[in-house]
Order: sequence, then C-alpha cells, then structure tokens
Amino acid sequence: MIKQLGRYEVMSELGQGAMGVVYKARDPLIDRIVAIKTINLGMEQEDQEEYEARFYQEAKAAGRLNHPNIVTIYDVGKSEDIAYIAMEFLQGRELRDVLREDGQMPVSRVLDVVAQVASGLAYAHEHEIVHRDVKPSNIMVIRDGHVKITDFGIARMASSAIRTQTGMVLGSPKYMSPEQVLGKALDRRSDIFSLGVMLYEMLTREAPFTGENINAIMYQTLNSVPLAPSILNCDVPEMLNFIVAKALAKDVEDRYQNANDFAADLRACRDRLPHVDPLQRTAEKKSVGVSGERVEIIDEIEQPALGLSRVFDSNDATMRLAAMTTAPEEVDQLAKTLKMAIPGAREMQSTIKPLVVTPAVQQVASVKPVARPVPVNPVSRPATSVRTKPVAPSGGINFKRVFLLLALLFTVIFALYYR
Repeated sequence: MIKQLGRYEVMSELGQGAMGVVYKARDPLIDRIVAIKTINLGMEQEDQEEYEARFYQEAKAAGRLNHPNIVTIYDVGKSEDIAYIAMEFLQGRELRDVLREDGQMPVSRVLDVVAQVASGLAYAHEHEIVHRDVKPSNIMVIRDGHVKITDFGIARMASSAIRTQTGMVLGSPKYMSPEQVLGKALDRRSDIFSLGVMLYEMLTREAPFTGENINAIMYQTLNSVPLAPSILNCDVPEMLNFIVAKALAKDVEDRYQNANDFAADLRACRDRLPHVDPLQRTAEKKSVGVSGERVEIIDEIEQPALGLSRVFDSNDATMRLAAMTTAPEEVDQLAKTLKMAIPGAREMQSTIKPLVVTPAVQQVASVKPVARPVPVNPVSRPATSVRTKPVAPSGGINFKRVFLLLALLFTVIFALYYR
C-alpha cells in the first residue's frame, strides 16, 4: 500500500472504487481526515488520456456542487502515475451494503432515502450536471440516516469537451435508462429513471428488469413493464405505485421532468403513511370504546393495487397524483390544461388494470371490509335516541302492523261468534 499521495498521508485502504482504489488519509496542513479516490494512469497513452480526462471531470463537476446530499470535494492532484481526488470522509455504509445486510427497509425509510437522493440530483441537474450512474453503490448512508451521492466519475457536463462515442454505453446495466441502453443523448430524466429502478428494488428487494446477461437486461429495460411494487410488498400504498410507474416510464416525456417533483411526491407519500410499526400491522387487534361499550376491531388490510397499465399514460398518472396531493383549485386548473376529467375515488380503483392476479392479491381482494362504528354527537343527539334496529324503508310493507290488524280482526270475529 502506498504511504503518500501529494501532501496526504495514507492511513488505510477503504476499498475499490469505480476507477481505482479508495484510501483513508490525513491532510497534515489542517489535520483533517479525508477519503482519497485514485486512478492508476499506468496504461496505454490513448486510454490514459481518456480516463484521466474523465477523472478530472469528476473533480470539476462535483467540486462545483455544494449540497447536503452530495459528497464534498476538497482537492485534486497527481502523484507520478496516480491521479487522485481528496473528498470528505464519510462514516457510514454504501446503500448496497445496507440493503444486503439489513434486509427489507420500512417503506417510510425507503421514501426518505430516495427523496434525499432526488434532492441531491435536482441540485446537480440545476448546475447542468447529469450523474449517469445512479445506483446503491454510489449512495452513502451516514450513521444519522443522512445520505450522500458519490462518484460523479462519468457525469456529463453540458459544457464539457469530453463526448461519449456513439453507441458507447456508460453506467451499470441494471440501472440504465432506455435512452442510455440505446446510446442516445442523456439528460436529467435519465438519472430519474435510474433512481426509479433503485426505488423499485428497495421496495421489493427485486430488480424491475432482470436477465441472464447484459443483453437480456437491456431488452427488459426497453420492453418490459414490471409488476406493481404493492404486489411484491403489501406495505406499499397505491399512491406509490403511480410514483414508481411515472419514474420508470419508457418515454422521457412521460417521466418526471425534474427530480424536485419526484422528491416532492415521495415526501407526500411518506407523510400519508400510517405511523405504525410494520411488525404490528398484520391482523393487529384494537379495543375501541363506543357509547360505553367495548368493540373489538381488526385492522383492515390495506388493499394493494392489482397492477399497472401495460401502456402507461403519463397524463393519467399526473392527474391521479394531483388528485391525491394537490389543492382542489390547482387540480381543476390541471384538468383544464390536460383536458381531462378529475378522477373520482371509484375511478382511481376501477381504471387500474392488473398485469397478473397472484394468489396473494386474490386473498386480499376476498377480504370483507370491516364496518367502522359511527361516532354520535352527544350534544345534538343523546345516546338514548340512537336507533339500534333497522328502520323499514319508506313505501315498503310494515309486516308487524299488518299482523296486529289481522289479530285484532280475528278477536272481533271470535267475540261476535260466541256472543
């Protein structure tokens, strides 16, 4: 292991990065611990120039960014055949390791993490920087739950002189956007798609696009519509199905157009989640007092959406999300702009067509709704006046009254007969 990089004293090796070794080091000038990312330039001249240019591009791109959810760059330099970047030393774990070691995250925690990443990406996009390789291994989770985006090594700046060769694909296949797979020009919406893939994987512990090799994964990315997350994780609310679908839309115009909107919807969804420990939600029994009586109620199982439309309609999803999250007057304005009707509660359910109906979905669909007790206002209606028996509908036959009349008639006839 090397002992010195420029003025930095190397303390230990932290691991292998995307383009080289990452070290823990100390800056003796200000006695600060830093992480140093390196790239070995001992290669053929043509490759060296390309990789060195991309490496310094990372420093230039990330060095311009000052955001709580983006790693801070301190310095850049070169020592013999090794170029390096000194950045803030983060005490935490890669999101990839968190998902592998800790198992399924609660939905609320998933939404919080992804919303933070979306906020960081939105800031980078505002500065004309596209990350191009959003994935769990490039997200650091700090001990206090804060997250930071790392590795802008293949980020493309609009003003950069470095251009990806036509057809050359950069990034990780599992998280690539359709336009990235096709080698097309990329913008901020490509990062949004990659983050949508990461969100899906965090919610379900399954990748939305899979295959035995890279070509199979790319084919799935271009042609496959994954199952709704709620089918694989019953804790996922219906609103989140729409958010994921919009992030994973194949056409860039159908996708979220900026990461701030994506983050806002994620936080709105998180704020609507029930604040209950997921381990206590399954068939949890509660005892509720109503008019002096104790009534045992079993929590309703939240019915997941049965799936997403095979042909995802962005405007439709936008209207659905707006109806769930936006003020009525803004929904009216959006409906006029899109020339669409505002979806009602029944439409929100009936217009969602299933891709597949699994046994789990059939079981949920067969659950009968639990009747909720209706509270009584003690001021306007005393408890003694509450009807406890069904009232015959107006215009119907009152069988009790008919029976009494027949009995009275029979008594009169009987009395006259024996008189």
